[in-house]
Amino acid sequence: MKTTLAIFTSVIISLSGMAQDFKLKVWPNGAPESNGMTLPEEIFEGKRVRNVSEAEMYVYLPKIGVNTGAAVVICPGGGYMIEAMDHEGYDLAEWLAEQGVAGIVLKYRLPYGHHEIPLKDAQRALRIVHQKAAEWGINPAKIGIAGSSAGGHLASTAGTRFDLGKPDATDPIEKFSCRPDFMLLLYPVITFDEEFGHMGSRTNLIGAGNKWDLVQKYSNELNVTPQTPPTFLVLADDDTAVPPRNSIEFYLALKRNKVPAEMHIFRQGAHGFGMNKKNLPVDQWPNLFAQWMKAQGITK
Repeated sequence: MKTTLAIFTSVIISLSGMAQDFKLKVWPNGAPESNGMTLPEEIFEGKRVRNVSEAEMYVYLPKIGVNTGAAVVICPGGGYMIEAMDHEGYDLAEWLAEQGVAGIVLKYRLPYGHHEIPLKDAQRALRIVHQKAAEWGINPAKIGIAGSSAGGHLASTAGTRFDLGKPDATDPIEKFSCRPDFMLLLYPVITFDEEFGHMGSRTNLIGAGNKWDLVQKYSNELNVTPQTPPTFLVLADDDTAVPPRNSIEFYLALKRNKVPAEMHIFRQGAHGFGMNKKNLPVDQWPNLFAQWMKAQGITK
């Protein structure tokens, strides 16, 4: 009787098309390399995390009736020191699911001197979404990436450094593409140029000092190509933490390469607004992004 009831309940839930909130490990068998963090992960100020040594994905699937087939991997910000999982992560994922877009929050490993690790987690997350696309009701040609602040740096790094899969890989997940099909960048860190970059994010990712090869490697305005995906940028003119020029230079690079892009610079909003409401025009940015996704053919 219990077995029959469990099956019936499962069928009812499936038919109702309720959002499915679950998590999975990015590297279930252990990552190929460690970021060196041995302290326990810590949650503070609500849903901010630090000491992240294991990457996880939190998946919010839309109801069946509104599902558009699109998905977004979300990288919260925090200067590569912490991750703001709430207003730059879970809240955005919930809103996306309401729009018929799967929201997948990535809690990536923080670098602690290992600069390649956050990007490897982001690329792996994109490959996993491609692998799970059919199971999760996702169109593999409509998988984007989003990021806020330093998470925007990670997202734009994934959007300028990718492959379409590694055919000769022994790991089957590595055979899937890690190229995002579109990007949402909220007040992103883009450059490590000392003139207008965010030096805290730079130091936390690549270390102190003038490591010019790494500065260029992670100054994403220098790495845009015609293959960089279409991009939607949102920022505030009064952002004193990450200068607006970060987004502007990236937008100009996209235009030089004829990549479709749209940028909104609000007069007020400062840094870090995310999904928080400020009773200002900047509150409207999610609606503008929803309209952009429709115009791009990403959603209906």
